[in-house]
Amino acid sequence: MKKLKVAILGATGTVGQRFLTLLENHPLFSVTCLAASASSAGKRYRDAVKKWNFSTPIPKQFADMPVLDAVADMQNIARSVDFCFCAVNMKKDEIKALEEAYAKCECPVVSNNSAHRTTDDVPMIIPEINPEHLCVIDAQRKRLGTKRGFIAVKSNCSIQSYVPLLHPLRKFGIKSVAVTTYQAISGAGKTFETMPEIIDNIIPFINGEEEKSELEPLKVWGAVENGKIVNAESPQITAQCLRVPVSDGHTAACFVSFENKPTERQIKDAWENFCGEPQKLNLPSAPKQFIRYFEENDRPQPKLDRDLENGMTVSVGRLREDSVFDYKFIGLSHNTLRGAAGGAVLLAELLTAKGYFE
Repeated sequence: MKKLKVAILGATGTVGQRFLTLLENHPLFSVTCLAASASSAGKRYRDAVKKWNFSTPIPKQFADMPVLDAVADMQNIARSVDFCFCAVNMKKDEIKALEEAYAKCECPVVSNNSAHRTTDDVPMIIPEINPEHLCVIDAQRKRLGTKRGFIAVKSNCSIQSYVPLLHPLRKFGIKSVAVTTYQAISGAGKTFETMPEIIDNIIPFINGEEEKSELEPLKVWGAVENGKIVNAESPQITAQCLRVPVSDGHTAACFVSFENKPTERQIKDAWENFCGEPQKLNLPSAPKQFIRYFEENDRPQPKLDRDLENGMTVSVGRLREDSVFDYKFIGLSHNTLRGAAGGAVLLAELLTAKGYFE
């Protein structure tokens, strides 16, 4: 099978770097173009990267590739690839404009950015949960006036530590959810060297994160009506988001009440038996087991469990009844794999399987 040619916009940043580690030997995609800001343009990739954030070295095949200007070289980039991943670090309005410009150049965009997550004809996909939202791409193409070009985005990294765990339980009628997320520093593009203030500390504020955590699940659970995604009206979700001294892995303490309260066994069975479209299609990045329940009282833990199935499994444990809500549990997802670049790669695999890059 001929591989699709891929560009990475924002290739020098943390998420861009993660894309390269995931795509080095990908069976479907071949990275043929790296792009970043004007200050990086014209340099070899190894020279443009200010700090490589991973323990493994820069993959050899990318080290000497020239870096292009994601804005100034847009036309050439768009013509040379089948689609692009976008992980640029720009102002929100600038990202929206850039992604639409690439789409109008007939280059599909799979975005890690938040700029288009609230655009009602842009699907925001967790591949196991709402693949049916891809159908809105047809309406988006009509708005943009494109044949091939479109934008699809992945959700915020924090909601992937609890929304996948709530999703199989919706059949019991979820009424209300309270969640506190304990988010790793890599979610801010930081390491312990670049964020010394987090050592021996917790920072109880992440700008914009609580709003995303409360609203984005309602789009994921929404319905496509007349070429637009209409947010679900329920459940009610309240969230608090904290930055904690953990390198990778977002943990969620989740509390939930139901219209029809299930038993603990019914909840565990719903998690164990849940299988999404990526698993049915056997997509390359899809974990065999999307949700893994731990019976041990001290699991899941970021250090032990974030890398399950290449960081694409969502872990859960400590399910028990609650004195205010019906139940409570602890969730965990790898924020730069399942929650960022890995989730975007899985989305691109789903789009490939569904024929959206043809």
